[in-house]
Amino acid sequence: MKKIITYGTFDLIHSGHIHILRRAKKMGDYLIVGLSTDEFNMKKDKETYYSYDDRKLIMEAIRYVDMVIPEKTWDQKITDIKEHETDIFVMGDDWRGEFDFLNDYCDVVYLPRTRGISSTHVKNNMIHLRDDLH
Repeated sequence: MKKIITYGTFDLIHSGHIHILRRAKKMGDYLIVGLSTDEFNMKKDKETYYSYDDRKLIMEAIRYVDMVIPEKTWDQKITDIKEHETDIFVMGDDWRGEFDFLNDYCDVVYLPRTRGISSTHVKNNMIHLRDDLH
C-alpha cells in the first residue's frame, strides 16, 4: 500500500483544497492529512473561522481523505512519516523547497496550486461582502 501525507489548516474549504487532495490521493492508496491544531495556528499567527474539531469533521467527510492527524508543530513531520510509513509527502508548490529535507524519509512532491483561488482570497471576498452589506 502506498501512503501519501499532506499538511494544512484547511479552513474555509474551497476547490483548490479539493484539487490538491484529489491529486495527492491519485499518487497512492491511502491519504493522511496532518491538520493544524488551533494552538499551532495561533503560534503561526493564523486565525481560522472553524475550530480544529469542525475542520477535522469536514476533512474526514472528504472522500479522498483516509485519515486525519493533528499537526501540533513544524517539527513533527519526520516522526509522522516514520510512524505512518509514508511513501510520499505532498504540498502545494507555494512551499517549493521548504520540505526537501524530507527526501531522506520519503519522496517529496510539490503540486501546482489552483489558479484564482486561495483561503486568503475567500476570506478577503467575505470581508468585502460584509463591508458592502453594512
